[in-house]
Amino acid sequence: MTAPAGGAHGGPVVVDARGLRCPAPVIRLARAARDSPAGTELTVLATDPAAVHDVPAWARMRGHELVSSAEDDGVHTITVRTR
Repeated sequence: MTAPAGGAHGGPVVVDARGLRCPAPVIRLARAARDSPAGTELTVLATDPAAVHDVPAWARMRGHELVSSAEDDGVHTITVRTR
């Protein structure tokens, strides 16, 4: 589920894709990005290791910027900024 608050002025939008397998994390991210203005940071939380490759690839293909990527105790946190 995507957090309702956030965006360019309210902090990152969180896309919680924990427990979901490929391609669900990217699909949820794409849905959140579709309605987000340029400059919005979207943070994906994912437990699927494929998200580490899939999310940055999706961001490149859509012209968005990868802001950060980290992993803690099996949860990958990947932030992209819309353009």
